Amino acid sequence: MEREPYPSDLSDEQWALIEPMITAWKQDRVSRSATGDPRSCDLREVVNALLYQNRTGCQWRCLPHDLPTWSAVFYYFTLWRKDGLDQRIQEILRCQVRERSRRLEDPSLVIIDTQSIRVAAGVPEKTTGLDASKKTPGRKRGLAVDVMGLITGVVVLAASAHDNEAGIALLDQAAERCGMCLEKALVDQGFKDAVIIHGAVKEITVEVVRRNPDDRGKGFVPQPKRWIVEQVNGTLMLHRRLARDYDHRPDNAASRVYWASTAGMLRRLTTPTPAWRDDVELAA
Repeated sequence: MEREPYPSDLSDEQWALIEPMITAWKQDRVSRSATGDPRSCDLREVVNALLYQNRTGCQWRCLPHDLPTWSAVFYYFTLWRKDGLDQRIQEILRCQVRERSRRLEDPSLVIIDTQSIRVAAGVPEKTTGLDASKKTPGRKRGLAVDVMGLITGVVVLAASAHDNEAGIALLDQAAERCGMCLEKALVDQGFKDAVIIHGAVKEITVEVVRRNPDDRGKGFVPQPKRWIVEQVNGTLMLHRRLARDYDHRPDNAASRVYWASTAGMLRRLTTPTPAWRDDVELAA
């Protein structure tokens, strides 16, 4: 008997986009293991369970009974993170979204920013800290995104870590994934000379976007292009599991960002977007 679908479930069209990558991973995993895959369950349902947990923020043991057991979902979540499958899926979808928008696969410009996130009780103290400038205890999540808001790098550190540490790690990730296409990175005033120097070593121009002095006292004023990464941070908060950091391991927390990004790009690739000519015809 088929179960009732959840709003976060993959459609057939969305599953068709990532099934080949998951199938190839499973075949490779079995070929490299003497005993094969120790678990046997529907991997589409495993992905559905991960997306459900990301959206609802529920605990592992609170996953619905009509989804695979929490231990099986946790097993695959951990294994996919260790093997880098979560990142490979996200990277391939990112290239597809850019190509669909008639852009090159890899961007020439990225925007980098960090966000301090509070952690849940039980998260190891050694992986957390206090953000001195924002007075926020917890962890610091760093993102590198392109002008379409597609993620090219994720890093999760203790909130006490300086923005430079996150910026250097994100530049390394973006340079590795975008190759020679990447020419420029935009950062805010929290990033200092160390990031600019590291960018120069990577042949990436790092530009610090400074606030307009006339905007003082006006509250939050979006900066040109810099607002894109702020928008991505806000969108991630729609995934309740990302609104607060519940994961004991920072790399697990980063993996959740990749899965949230994957869910968003699957919707982009499978939801028809009318061209401007269609809009004109409808208006007429």
